[in-house]
Amino acid sequence: MTTPTSPPPVLPAKPRGRGRGLTAAAALATALAAALAAALAAAIAAAPAAATETAPKDSWPSRAVTMIIPFAAGGPTDVLGRLVAQGMSDALGTQVIVENVGGAGGMTGALRVAQAPPDGYTVVLGTVGTHAQNQTLYRRPAYNAVLDFTPVGLIAEVPIALIVRNDLPVTNLKEFVAYAQKNQDHMSYGSAGTGSATHLACVVLDAAMGTHVTHVPYRGTGPAMSDLQAGRIDYLCEIITTAKPQIDGGAVKGIAVMSKARSGALPNLPTTAEQGLDNAEAYTWNAIFAPARVAPEVAGRLNAALVTSMHSALVKARLSDLGAEIVPDDRATPAYLGDFVKSEIDKWAGPIKASGAHAD
Repeated sequence: MTTPTSPPPVLPAKPRGRGRGLTAAAALATALAAALAAALAAAIAAAPAAATETAPKDSWPSRAVTMIIPFAAGGPTDVLGRLVAQGMSDALGTQVIVENVGGAGGMTGALRVAQAPPDGYTVVLGTVGTHAQNQTLYRRPAYNAVLDFTPVGLIAEVPIALIVRNDLPVTNLKEFVAYAQKNQDHMSYGSAGTGSATHLACVVLDAAMGTHVTHVPYRGTGPAMSDLQAGRIDYLCEIITTAKPQIDGGAVKGIAVMSKARSGALPNLPTTAEQGLDNAEAYTWNAIFAPARVAPEVAGRLNAALVTSMHSALVKARLSDLGAEIVPDDRATPAYLGDFVKSEIDKWAGPIKASGAHAD
């Protein structure tokens, strides 16, 4: 008799086909996750070193810098800016590109820089109008000239000259003041526009003389100068860059320079103070500003390049021809410019408020 045998145990089936694929995929996913975790850990560990290596003080500038000139091309501010930009390009080893962005007395271009990233690659060539006078002249200025910019450096001051029509019966400032006080109701002066430096210079002159002469605003210096030569207005308080060729050519009469000292561009023209009239100083100036919160290292490099440009023999000669007076090094620092802007805002607030002038 045969003893029956037990059936073989049932063993679990080995995975095959799709099941084997899922197991392999899971293993691959695990390996990838581990690799990514390791890479992330390495990146986090290396982050401080990488940040240091790419900090502005080590790599800036790595591309071109744009200088916004907030006035039309071809004017004295534009000419000065392009001269300085070339010198800065040489000093930085990278191109400084000039872009003219006019409008609102220079406020449009300055606003663009105020709103630019604080990386030092966009700067503005500011003036007494864009960074001092407009803070009072506009009821709601588009920016705060102190808080919205990083001061880089003051470049130059440009005197303003009092010029009169050739047939006005005066030859010096004493005679002019006496004539204006007697005939103020029938006189008029022109300017490049309400709120321009040429307008506000004559506002200062008016206050110093104790007169109220009628203001005739023009759309720029050109038509104002034409009407002065034609005798339609009596005088202008004009930037010396524009006044000099007209005086030298005999088209108008120069009466005084409205600055502390005589101008090298017109050395024979005495100042208002020399001729006995106090509190009649007026001028424009040019300075470089970057957006607020630019790294101090970057602002320092911009300032160093600016000062190097100002020391260039070519720049010095050309600015002198324009009547611009380059400031000494101790007045070309960012700290000096920051304090200077505050003092200029305060200085011009009084005359502007007294005149009742507004540009908006």
